[in-house]
Amino acid sequence: MSLQKLFLTLLAALGLAISGLGSVAFAQDDEDQPALSSGTFDAFKLRGIGPAFMSGRIADIAIVQDDPATWYVAVGSGGVWKTENAGTTWKSLFDGQTSYSIGSLGLDPSDPSRIWVGTGENHGGRHLAYGDGIYLSEDGGQTWVKKGLENSERIGKIIVHPEDSNTVWVAAQGPIWSAGGQRGVYKTTDGGDTWEQVLSSDNGHTGAGDLMIDPSNPDRLYATTWQRHRTVAAYVGGGPESGIWRSEDGGETWTELKTGLPEGNMGKIGIAISPIQTDVVYAAIELDRREGGIWRSDDRGSSWTKMSDTVSGGTGPHYYQELYASPHFFDRIYLMSNTSQISNDGGKTFSDLNNELKHVDDHALAFRPDDPDYVLFGSDGGLYESYDHTKTWRFINNLPVTQFYKVAVDDAEPFYYVYGGTQDNNSQGGPSRTDNRHGIRNDDWFITLFADGHQSATEPGNPNIMYAQWQQGNLARIDRITGEVVHIQPQAAPGEPIMRWNWDAPILVSSHEPTRIYHASQRLWRSDDRGDTWRAISPDLTRDENRLRLPIQGRQQSWDAGWDLLAMSQYNTIANVGESPLDENLLYVGTDDGLIQVTEDGGNTWRRLEVGSMPGVPDTAYVNDIRADLFDVNTVYVALDNHKYGDFKPYLLKSTNRGRTWTSIKSNIPDRHLVWRIVQDHENPNLLFTATEFALFFSVDGGAKWVKMTGDAPTIAFRDLTIQRREDDLVAASFGRGFFIVDDISPLREVSEASLRSEAMLFPGRKAWWYIEQHPLAFDAGGSQGHGYYRAPNPEFGANFTYYLADDIQSLEDIRQEREKPIVERGGNTPFPSFDSLTQEILEEKPEVHLTVRDSAGNVVRRIKGPAKKGFHRVNWDLRFPSQSALTRMPGEDDDGSGFLVSPGQYTVSLSKRVRGVTTELVGPQAFNVERLRDGALPAQADASDFWAEISAFDRSVTAAAATLNDAQRRIDLMKVAVARAGGDVTALDNRLTALRDEANALDAMMNGNQARNAIAERTQPTVRSRLGLVMMGVGASTYGPTQTHRDQFGYAQAEFASVRDRLRTLTESSIPAFEAELAAAGAPWVAGSALPQ
Repeated sequence: MSLQKLFLTLLAALGLAISGLGSVAFAQDDEDQPALSSGTFDAFKLRGIGPAFMSGRIADIAIVQDDPATWYVAVGSGGVWKTENAGTTWKSLFDGQTSYSIGSLGLDPSDPSRIWVGTGENHGGRHLAYGDGIYLSEDGGQTWVKKGLENSERIGKIIVHPEDSNTVWVAAQGPIWSAGGQRGVYKTTDGGDTWEQVLSSDNGHTGAGDLMIDPSNPDRLYATTWQRHRTVAAYVGGGPESGIWRSEDGGETWTELKTGLPEGNMGKIGIAISPIQTDVVYAAIELDRREGGIWRSDDRGSSWTKMSDTVSGGTGPHYYQELYASPHFFDRIYLMSNTSQISNDGGKTFSDLNNELKHVDDHALAFRPDDPDYVLFGSDGGLYESYDHTKTWRFINNLPVTQFYKVAVDDAEPFYYVYGGTQDNNSQGGPSRTDNRHGIRNDDWFITLFADGHQSATEPGNPNIMYAQWQQGNLARIDRITGEVVHIQPQAAPGEPIMRWNWDAPILVSSHEPTRIYHASQRLWRSDDRGDTWRAISPDLTRDENRLRLPIQGRQQSWDAGWDLLAMSQYNTIANVGESPLDENLLYVGTDDGLIQVTEDGGNTWRRLEVGSMPGVPDTAYVNDIRADLFDVNTVYVALDNHKYGDFKPYLLKSTNRGRTWTSIKSNIPDRHLVWRIVQDHENPNLLFTATEFALFFSVDGGAKWVKMTGDAPTIAFRDLTIQRREDDLVAASFGRGFFIVDDISPLREVSEASLRSEAMLFPGRKAWWYIEQHPLAFDAGGSQGHGYYRAPNPEFGANFTYYLADDIQSLEDIRQEREKPIVERGGNTPFPSFDSLTQEILEEKPEVHLTVRDSAGNVVRRIKGPAKKGFHRVNWDLRFPSQSALTRMPGEDDDGSGFLVSPGQYTVSLSKRVRGVTTELVGPQAFNVERLRDGALPAQADASDFWAEISAFDRSVTAAAATLNDAQRRIDLMKVAVARAGGDVTALDNRLTALRDEANALDAMMNGNQARNAIAERTQPTVRSRLGLVMMGVGASTYGPTQTHRDQFGYAQAEFASVRDRLRTLTESSIPAFEAELAAAGAPWVAGSALPQ
């Protein structure tokens, strides 16, 4: 214990006051200093910028049947969302959990506030994330408890018993990339505390895909099993273990249903029960070679009849196959697909769903009990509802859950743009911020290239040229001026091998020459003319294997297996390319089959490295990223990923000899966080950032220790990140929640274990843009667009300061409670403080932190209050002077205390604390600039700021006069009552009071206009306040400055006010006090505001 703490303890024991201990709280012991940990850096917020104009993939929908305006939505790669007003507004419910991929929802029929969530999306796609079990909320999604099945990875369906909330069945599909895990149907009878596997398979690749309960008999359940396995190289989506099962005893025992069903391999199976005739069951069955059909049973599955050959198409049946039976019309069924299918005759015939003005690729469907024409579809592009049974659609355009694979930024002025490719929602671009107060709207975003989007790139110094691609290397160059697109993918010459492209092929713009770009198949290609011509600068840099001969489902498979290679990456491809910014001939290539290749002569020769030779790395690891160091030509970083072999560990390594030997720098990154990207800061070589499967991390010591970025960060996969160097912004692409920006990371460059022991640090940040925020939608931040209008936030307008405090600045109460805490925790006797010390606590002015802004001449411009708690904080100054309007009451929450804009120029900011009446400077002045955003069509007047200052000073005088006049009128009203209560003849007093009232009314008319005309809004002569209001309105929304009309009106107002001010002073300083003295002499009651009676 320090001597200071010991002294405090002794004082408390003696019951003494602690008022004499000085102006600052004592420092904490070393062990209490803020660590290099997440909580310290929570001020570095992730600003989500959307977009929502194309949304993202929906896995499941649950409409509360007794409240059809309340929906729960499972986003395949973006958590759980809730609306209580049919999609007008949304709340994300799952941000703080340890999974973001959602496969299914289960609402308790007995209590819709009890919600079960199965994590891990359940289809056969190549981009699947993994879950960590099943969760339960008992309060409508406000809080969650994990209830087991952590190794299921993917949960396809949850059924809650209609009468017993503790009985729940779960269809667990299990891992897609590996054998094992928790697979099959599980049942709990104690609310998820324990689970019993009631349906299983001996095959390690078979799980339960779908599950249904008979509405008329809760002991009767139907389940489907699905045998499938995906690898990096291939996909086999079926097998003999796939099938349909029935239980008649609540899932305790199961019978496989075979009569009338296909023999041999089956793939994904969707089932549905008719809610109208519950003996009727439907099945959508995938067969080999993307074929299949619809089967129907009239006897609860005992026998089946094939109705048609209809099967889900598009990406393949494994991606869809969900089957729904209408609760309103018998034998109407819906099959989810690329273009979903509707049958009105039990599956004999189908018609295409009307996809006009709607995204394709449906996965989920929900009905309302009160409207047979209502349907709510969930697709790869979000939610669509129809009130006329699919004739017309309303898109829910305020759900920002887009899956971005990659991110790129340009250097457009004044605000840069963000670009990225998405899963099934094209390549998109939009601004990092706007100059309007509405923020970033859906209308600010645009499509750069169609289809599934992947990596985009921009040309340094030329924001009008960018690159984007759709799957498998279909690269295009886009002219941002014309919007025209040129396809520039390299092509093989006659006799050359077939090109193999990764689904997400790399594109790299050279840091040495902006017109030079690299693209990669199994070879590395270079263009020096923006893709007009190409030359291969490498041979095949992969293993060049026959992927159909590699093991899948535990062994090599014959032609007769359920192969489906359509919608997946080709194999043995280059996945990533890195270029040294210090040596244009030094290039690195990473492949999807476990190789790193290095050239030090521009591609003439290559050195091959097996990733399995790297410490702790399996030989199957996929190279997610490879980056050359920005400062040391010999240093390179690599992020590897082995999750497609069932291994979720992070692999992050560094080499200081061009890849010859490697050292792990994953350090404390948690095990499930596979690493997608690593980025080095361009000013501090030791400042690194990583994007992982569940978070963003940074390191200030070159990877020795990583800190998770937690500020407003949801649990989500961050697939890519980059730094916009001009603005020092960290920009991240999430796979299910759109883009995020951490504005101005420059303070992190100064962070170290040593610097965090400083009492305080202050960072003025980047230059502040000076402009008037625009209002294209008018009115407030949301315009008049309604509550459902989507807009993402801009950075706060003005200058944003970052500061750090090593410790809380403690009040007397804080000090006492900290001293008492260990006594309370061990159950000891806590000494009762003296009343003197408690009085000091009550009367104490709480400690404050202030940031003081000064102009270049050292004049104080604004004081801003900030939090006094330890850690980093960010505080905004809106570039305005404080308001000079008179204060007549305590300011409300809507009063920010701001006046007119300051002028552009250089300013400083300093940091101080005020503790128990003593102000101490913590950090001296730090300089920053305020710069004009843009010039207007007309040149701004040089004296605009001087005029604003004159207006502000005049407004102070006018508002003070108005308040003084109001107070005088109130006192005159009270005096009338006092006169009536005075003794003797009061006629003379009444006459003099009338004269006072007449003078006050005359001044009121000069200030505010004729009362009678004002009462009915009839025009009145201009007044002091109306002229001032006109001038303030005229110049307050522009940086142009005053017009001559504004100057004239201001002059008139000043001249008229001079007379008002003189007469008001006479009234309040002479006439009223004299009359109050007469009232006192007459024995009248004392009037508030008068001199105190003798």
